[in-house]
Amino acid sequence: MTTSYTALVDAIAADISAGNLKAGERLPPQRHFAYAKGIAASTAARVYAELLRRGLVVGEVGRGTFVAGKSPLPPLRVEPFDDRIDLEFNFPTVPDQSALIARSLASWQSPEAFSAALAPVTDRRLAEAGRVSAAFFASDRWRPQAENFVFAGSGRQSIAAAVSALVPVGGRLAVEPLTYPMIKGIAARLGITLVPVVMDDEGMRPDALAKAHRSAALSAVYLQPVLHNPLGFTMSQARRDELLRVVRKLDLTIIEDRIYSFLADEPPLAAEAEERTIMVDSLSKRLAPGISVGILHVPPQARERMAVTVRTGTWSVTSLALAAGVRLLADGTANEIARRKRADARIRQALVAECLAGYSIKTDPRSYHVWLELPEGWRADALTMAAARAGIAITPGSRFAVAPGHSPNAVRLGLGLPVHAELRKALTRIAALLAARPEEADVTE
Repeated sequence: MTTSYTALVDAIAADISAGNLKAGERLPPQRHFAYAKGIAASTAARVYAELLRRGLVVGEVGRGTFVAGKSPLPPLRVEPFDDRIDLEFNFPTVPDQSALIARSLASWQSPEAFSAALAPVTDRRLAEAGRVSAAFFASDRWRPQAENFVFAGSGRQSIAAAVSALVPVGGRLAVEPLTYPMIKGIAARLGITLVPVVMDDEGMRPDALAKAHRSAALSAVYLQPVLHNPLGFTMSQARRDELLRVVRKLDLTIIEDRIYSFLADEPPLAAEAEERTIMVDSLSKRLAPGISVGILHVPPQARERMAVTVRTGTWSVTSLALAAGVRLLADGTANEIARRKRADARIRQALVAECLAGYSIKTDPRSYHVWLELPEGWRADALTMAAARAGIAITPGSRFAVAPGHSPNAVRLGLGLPVHAELRKALTRIAALLAARPEEADVTE
């Protein structure tokens, strides 16, 4: 089956054959090519690697990638990427999770049960989903109310709905300088401005938030206080207390992204400031990508406005996903899968510690991702390209940087998709690349 990257390769090959790209002509740097085509840096690296393999281009270290002459060099001995290991797309996966889900949904084999799952999403079904969610998320420190839950089609849509409800067109949303990449696209589509606020090893600094608000009024704050993506930190109680004090003083609302919270035990900020917090969660990483349900818990006074925003923004949850999600939350399957993923994350983190010993890594032993700061001589885009040629997809730090030109020299490794043996193989290859100089890894732009 033709994939997106092979289609791009074929298009460039056709341009070379037709004379639209002439011998000696320089191709754009891979990061520019990725931006122009709207693809990941790792996909761009695969395109250029395949062009090299076919002998259509030649790479010159330090100069770039050029269209080959009419008598191209023999193809490089680069294996195709059939065994590509994905450390970019980060959906935690454990053995038997599909079997557990199938067992939970076994009753759907009857036409009556399946018909009910396919029925329209009525107010009655949403109310039942709220009751199940309130019971599922309840703890000694937080007792959410069923009527304050709103459901969307995914975690990303939940964030978009929360931002849309709180921040007007032209408004300002405070964010951490390194954060979930999709917030940039959400802000661009909604016509709002992201304001990166200085952070430290515990996240956004309260004093910097107050300073940003004095500079020009903020409309809301977007945070990841638990197992931050990509840095992995979790806020201390002292930082949470101080941040909430400042937010109350400034009369702001927090959008609290808790997508990875199922791997930890920290309660939401909503447990301490329900009136100031919109909590966002999702079932796709907690359970499986196909169980795409976004969950919002909102202050009582904002519940109806949020429900309307979800409906008018076409962010509503689908009937089948909602039915599956409610069943899995209610019968204990979600808790069992989360328990297994917690144990699995620690095994994968142990592999990272073993294979990348000696390198600078920021993470949490409970997390499914690590932030790898690169040694002298390596740049993030160069390592991303070299890893792609070695059959590994990783994410350069620039994807997470809110302000252009302020990207740290680091990459994020997502640990969730490969089986353990493949993860070890990928980490070993990355360690070998880091131990070499970029020119020894045959990196070209």
